[in-house]
Amino acid sequence: MAKMAASVVVESGEDVFRKMFKFYKRRDPPPDLREVTDFSSGAASGGKIVPVKLDPAAVSDEEAACVGLQPIRNWRAFGLQGYPGFIFISNPFLRGSQAFWVRQCLKTYPQKPNVCNLDMHMSPSDTQDIWARSVQALRTPASVKRQPKTLLERLRWVTLGYHYNWDTKTYSANSYTPFPADLQMLSVRITLACGFPGFNSEAAILNYYRSDSSLGIHVDESELDHSRPLLSFGQSSIFLLGGPHRQDPPTAMFMHSGDVMLMSGQSRLLYHAVPRILPALPQRATLLEELSCASALQTGSVLEPVSQEDWDVCSRYIQSSRVNVTVRQVLGPGQRFPEEPKSALQPRDEGQTVGCHDDGNSGKRKRTCSDPVETIET
Repeated sequence: MAKMAASVVVESGEDVFRKMFKFYKRRDPPPDLREVTDFSSGAASGGKIVPVKLDPAAVSDEEAACVGLQPIRNWRAFGLQGYPGFIFISNPFLRGSQAFWVRQCLKTYPQKPNVCNLDMHMSPSDTQDIWARSVQALRTPASVKRQPKTLLERLRWVTLGYHYNWDTKTYSANSYTPFPADLQMLSVRITLACGFPGFNSEAAILNYYRSDSSLGIHVDESELDHSRPLLSFGQSSIFLLGGPHRQDPPTAMFMHSGDVMLMSGQSRLLYHAVPRILPALPQRATLLEELSCASALQTGSVLEPVSQEDWDVCSRYIQSSRVNVTVRQVLGPGQRFPEEPKSALQPRDEGQTVGCHDDGNSGKRKRTCSDPVETIET
């Protein structure tokens, strides 16, 4: 195989996207990353990176700081030629504020009544407080041998708001819990700055990746209104953004810790994937670990200082895992869910089914399930 992704020769019956997914996912030998677009430096862009002008007046400095964001005028936003509606923001977070969002994803959001992958084989009482059941073991020094993985280490996804049905790939009115107010506020401020007033955060999927995990090739089309943007942020990875068809060749880009992506307009329904999880850049890790959040002292801020005890657990977790948050609006103005058959309204175990995406492998078709590492052959 050629070293560079652009030189990959497509074998008969295998599309370019799948081939590139396998290229960046492989472990031995590791892939050459020199052709991966890096928005933080403009590297390997081939002139495709274009600046995007945001609206600093849409969100005041105080409103931005309340959710841990820098003033909008300081954000570095970009687009990609050939991808209308795609916006990439290079780490708009204030120093230290990411620690709060990491802690929310690990300690707060997995709590009931929210739904997670562990619910499919455990009772709600056993998954009531995943953090409390995991912290003692995670605080054990790395040199000390400990018991099997904690619940937190076994966490693969959490759904918020309208809970995604992995089996039917749909949302419904009868499967809903209140969306977190802090994450709603963060999402609204980011979408406002990008020119999307009136965004309503109605659902989110949080993915928890191990270092060898991947997210297969897919398109997010289950929402009833596709005119609203898809918002995503998290820790470091390689992200592949393709076209409206499964066979369209993708662009590979680095998503560094703290970066934010919006997929809107024509880019809202493009195929995409995450073939590889990466360690955070040293400078990004430093920004993440500084726990003193001046913005947390501001009146009206949703941020809270992260205790050293909590951060010790979070830091240990993210050394070998990745957290990513994707927020979406499900319903447009005046829209309602279709009326469901009575059978669909019966109580069910939210986690009994798995959500699957093509994982990019050839040969037998495999699908990536609720655990991004495990696969099902069909």
